[in-house]
Amino acid sequence: MKNILGLDLGTNSIGWALVKEGKQNEIIKCGVRIIQFDNYTSTKTGKEVKDAIQDFLSGKGISPNAGRTKKRTARRNLHRYKLRRKELLKILKKHNIITDNSILTEDGKATTHQTWGIRAKAVEEKISLEEFARVLLAINKKRGYKSSRKAKNEDEGQAIDSMEIAKILYENNLTPGQYSYNLLLEGKKYLPDYYRSDLQNEFDKIWETQREYYPEILTDELKDQLKGKNKKATWAIFQEYLKENNIELVGVKRTTKGIEQKIENYQWRVDGLSKQLDLEQLAVVLQEINGQINSSSGYLGAISD
Repeated sequence: MKNILGLDLGTNSIGWALVKEGKQNEIIKCGVRIIQFDNYTSTKTGKEVKDAIQDFLSGKGISPNAGRTKKRTARRNLHRYKLRRKELLKILKKHNIITDNSILTEDGKATTHQTWGIRAKAVEEKISLEEFARVLLAINKKRGYKSSRKAKNEDEGQAIDSMEIAKILYENNLTPGQYSYNLLLEGKKYLPDYYRSDLQNEFDKIWETQREYYPEILTDELKDQLKGKNKKATWAIFQEYLKENNIELVGVKRTTKGIEQKIENYQWRVDGLSKQLDLEQLAVVLQEINGQINSSSGYLGAISD
């Protein structure tokens, strides 16, 4: 029994196959190396290769298609941008925000960053409709973000998309705690990620509701101390603050465990929006929300902010 290497030498490629000879011949491995020097790109970096022969001899991957793919993607992105711009201009004209004679780009000397200045100005004060159109066109250049992270299994759903979740929370006037509580009651084992802004909004709502019952404890000073703290630090700060006010915070004697305790935590988060919680329950709620804020995805957090 022996191995045989077969080569098919062409002008622009080398085909090869490693065959194991025996009672029944078997192809161990086969492949092809394409040599095309008019349009070659490194398969590792995606950039054009200066010396294709040297790269080929050293065993580096070169592809005649990668360069074309890169350029085709650029053409598609440009085409989509032009379509977005065209549709936006049509809508702006339809609602008489701009006319065919409106100036929608930098005009004149020293106006390189003029649009950025208008965008910054629009946040704090009134701008003209024409300037507003320029702001929308500048934002419209980017296609936006949608998470492509897939769920681990069917029980998690088709995709984990915090932007979609944020939309559901907004349209149904729900907090992350209320949404998660409903999912748990439906038997779901996995909960979605949330934007930090939605979690912070829930924290603020519960804080304001509970401050009606504990005005001397839930002060702005304490809230500032808890901002940005993790789960452990939140409990410690809350407990220390109560001691300073001669109130002892004893840990809740939990009778629930596992998923039951998880449901109970979210039940308290829901209750905290409408009725008084015990201080121990409130401490658990605040540390749970702060823990989620602190450990939330940095990427999603940046988008949220």
